[in-house]
Amino acid sequence: MVIVAANLTPVPRHGYRLGVPAGGHWVEALTTDDLTFGGTGALNDDLVVDAATPWQGQPASLLATLGPLSVTFFARRDSSGAPVS
Repeated sequence: MVIVAANLTPVPRHGYRLGVPAGGHWVEALTTDDLTFGGTGALNDDLVVDAATPWQGQPASLLATLGPLSVTFFARRDSSGAPVS
C-alpha cells in the first residue's frame, strides 16, 4: 500500500496531515526532495501515525513534512519492515 503526496508550492509543509487507510507503521519510501535529486533534504525519518484521528475520509492519519516542489511516497510496513498490502 502506497500513499503519494505532492507539494507543488515553493514552501515546505511541516506537520502536514494526510489521511491513510490504516494505522500502523508508515515510512517514507521515496521523496523527490532528497538531496540526491537536487532537493532541500526535508526528509521524514519519524512519521507520526495517529490511528485515533480520521482525516480526508480515511480512518487514520499521519503527520509528515512535504518538501517544496516535491512528490513523496509513503509505504505501510509491518513490525519486521516488510511491505503491507
